[in-house]
Amino acid sequence: MTLSDDKVTHMSHVILKALMDRDVIDIIEDEGTVRHGIRRAINLQLREGRMMDEAVRHKIESLSRHVSEGSPEWDTLYDKYLREEEVKRGMKQD
Repeated sequence: MTLSDDKVTHMSHVILKALMDRDVIDIIEDEGTVRHGIRRAINLQLREGRMMDEAVRHKIESLSRHVSEGSPEWDTLYDKYLREEEVKRGMKQD
């Protein structure tokens, strides 16, 4: 998934406001610095998601038989390989 800088910036404002409204965090930095950190975290997660998607697609394409994207078999393989990638990268437990 790709998001524009404006959308990521907007999300950082919404997230920070929600955290502050719920007294979840005490801010010791200025709000701009905190929003920058939130934007960076969002972008890192998006990049990680793209990398996992590419790895999963490559794995499916490298199978000895052709599996058509959008087919039930492709969807099943994609979900399976995505879970494997998440475990491999420490995002989920096996």
